[in-house]
Amino acid sequence: MKTQNLSKNFKSLAIGVVLLTGVSLSAQQTTGDVVKQADVDPGTTTTAGAVRVIDNKGTIKYLQAKNGLTLLSNTTNDVTTTTWQLGGTLTDDTLIDVDGNVFGLNGIELISTETASTDATTESDAGTGSGYTLLVRDEATGALKKLLATDLIQSGQEAFTATADQTAYALTGSPVLPSYSQVWVYRNGAKLVANVDYTVAASTVTLVENDYSVYGGDVIEVQYTK
Repeated sequence: MKTQNLSKNFKSLAIGVVLLTGVSLSAQQTTGDVVKQADVDPGTTTTAGAVRVIDNKGTIKYLQAKNGLTLLSNTTNDVTTTTWQLGGTLTDDTLIDVDGNVFGLNGIELISTETASTDATTESDAGTGSGYTLLVRDEATGALKKLLATDLIQSGQEAFTATADQTAYALTGSPVLPSYSQVWVYRNGAKLVANVDYTVAASTVTLVENDYSVYGGDVIEVQYTK
């Protein structure tokens, strides 16, 4: 009788263990955001690379890298080291909202001698040009773009040898001249008064002979910046 009771108790215990195991397995997450192993390539740095992780229920899951995050991991079984490194190519438009907090970069080099780039191209990669360009922000979209220094600050100087009573002087290349405060005109080294001794329209400076006359051989110099 004792042997039969012991056998019945053992069977009951075994059935209980099986039921508990079934409940535990059913609690594991197997759908939703879990990436199937067939869809990833664990332990690589390819576009489809992924990191294998185990949640607190023992379920194996895979985390994939996007937006230029490079995955680096070793392939040994005893130690796993995973490093996330910024770099690569963005696959989607990406905006960072600081939400009123300060976003800054430390350790930026202060350039002591600036040389404006003369060979920069649209969307050029690092190492394909020389000199410096200016980083600007498109206020409509928040996109970061670049400008040549000559796109932001332009200056010029041109001298003419006048003929008798010559008043109009068109600059070479037809640059659009800025306002009077950024244009200086000299006659034989003497500065003329803006909007009194000369006027500016488009790329032409026109002298106004008020208390002076233009003689043949006079040197008319125009300087401007914008």
